[in-house]
Amino acid sequence: MPYSSSLTDKEWEILEPLLSEILPTKKRTRPPNWTKRQILDGLLYQLKNGCNWCDLPKDLPPYSTVFWHYKQWRSDGILEQIMTTLHSRVREQVKKNQNGQRY
Repeated sequence: MPYSSSLTDKEWEILEPLLSEILPTKKRTRPPNWTKRQILDGLLYQLKNGCNWCDLPKDLPPYSTVFWHYKQWRSDGILEQIMTTLHSRVREQVKKNQNGQRY
């Protein structure tokens, strides 16, 4: 994990199937240069550090790629769907844990 904002393998195990559900399927004419995980790592780096997009480290996808995906996902409501889904999963887990406690 090169950056503190980078996704761990455990986090990616949760997000990968969620992205597959939420992201629209597109006709692929050629394989992508960057994985969704790499793009998310770039997005999370920028959000955590508050740097300019063009100041993303060079080992992450180009800032134009990361920013393009950010704009697309934000306008399509993808980021909101991810947050809503993750929040509801956490709430369910907390509820389960509270119901299972004995006093």
